[in-house]
Amino acid sequence: MLTKRIIACLDVDNGRVVKGVQFVNLRDAGDPADCALAHAAAGADEIVLLDITATSGNRNTMLDVVSCTARDLFIPFTVGGGIRELSDAAAVFDAGADKIAINSAAVKDPSLITKIAARFGSQAVVVAIDARRRERESEKSYDKTFEVYVAGGRTATGRDALVWAREAAECGAGEILLTSMDRDGTQAGFDCELVRTIADAVSIPVIASGGAGSPQHFIDVFDINKGRADAALAASIFHFGLENIAQLKSELRAANVPVRWPC
Repeated sequence: MLTKRIIACLDVDNGRVVKGVQFVNLRDAGDPADCALAHAAAGADEIVLLDITATSGNRNTMLDVVSCTARDLFIPFTVGGGIRELSDAAAVFDAGADKIAINSAAVKDPSLITKIAARFGSQAVVVAIDARRRERESEKSYDKTFEVYVAGGRTATGRDALVWAREAAECGAGEILLTSMDRDGTQAGFDCELVRTIADAVSIPVIASGGAGSPQHFIDVFDINKGRADAALAASIFHFGLENIAQLKSELRAANVPVRWPC
């Protein structure tokens, strides 16, 4: 059985790690390089750094922050935010990233996924999907679906998350980073229905994001009958010391969830 990955996320704004609730009310959580090293030492399997205002601010990824964070990091490192073209992805890889995450630009031009995958390999391309629940009234009941948002969660696209995930996979994405906007920062648990919906629709790994608050939430989202996630990402509970990654992995192992033991 493949091990499940625990990923620490760094949402970066103006060179600092921040975290809020449902993409707003941000508070400072520290220096990106310091946070990344601390999470790696605590047992995180991977680090994801998202420059959350690069797209909405119409600027490129802060490469100096990426380079500084990558310098002493020896676990897989994914960077997203502000990547609009193949050359942007190349610059981020040159700065030290192992993978890139694309969201808004991929929705606008899905061929960007294919271009980056063709040059750097599908394993290096993560398509980030920010999704929010919507209630669509049908003749008999409310049909729950999930809508894709872009620009750091600021803009609704009208696109269905399941349909977009399938298209992204077909275009060459190696993974889906799936964030529940409804659960983001709430520590109320991952949206297992959303995660399972996407995991059942694609053959590539799905990373669950949004809502982590306890070990049980990770157990649930990894459960083949609940979330079926391949990896789970969290920010708040790791940044502010509410959950130790080593202890989290110990509890996951006790629940028969296969995880890599911290070195």
